[in-house]
Amino acid sequence: MAATKTFVTSALAGLWVLAEMQGDEELLAAIHGLPECLEKAAQTDWSPVAGAVGAGSVYTLGRGPSWAISNEAALKFKEVCQLHAESYSSAEVLHGPVSIVERGFPVLAFAAADAAEGALAEVADALAEKGAEVFATTDRVRAATALPVVRTGHPLTDPLALIVSFYAMIEAVAVARGLDPDMPRHLKKVTETT
Repeated sequence: MAATKTFVTSALAGLWVLAEMQGDEELLAAIHGLPECLEKAAQTDWSPVAGAVGAGSVYTLGRGPSWAISNEAALKFKEVCQLHAESYSSAEVLHGPVSIVERGFPVLAFAAADAAEGALAEVADALAEKGAEVFATTDRVRAATALPVVRTGHPLTDPLALIVSFYAMIEAVAVARGLDPDMPRHLKKVTETT
């Protein structure tokens, strides 16, 4: 699928440099455990999300490091599924963007096991209470649907497992829509600027 390995390895490389520079043994241990975690993450069942996204729009949410994952997910909805998607920080979505949320509007909230998890869960529930069909990667939600996740042992590596679970699901969505996730329409591998 379009640039998935590039995204994950770039994020991982940045985390690894950070861990080495700071001598963060917990982060290094989580990084070394990632192969097994990511293999499990690719097997998680996010099919309820696949069933909820239709021909309209979808929001993806994140906060802190998981916002980068939200941005990547919104891009993949566009690239491989030809679905309009927007990524928002969970701190911002309840201001202007909430205005277009209606019954059944799909929202995917990426929450890592970090300091922002509780606040993101609250926003996910608030959107669900407005009628949106909200899926969240935390069991701290009440009104939204909690998705199965693989925890990696560190809040900075958790988002990588979340995006791998997402990739497995989005591939199925693309195929169900009759699209080839490896050949997005109009996508160029190299862009030229003058």
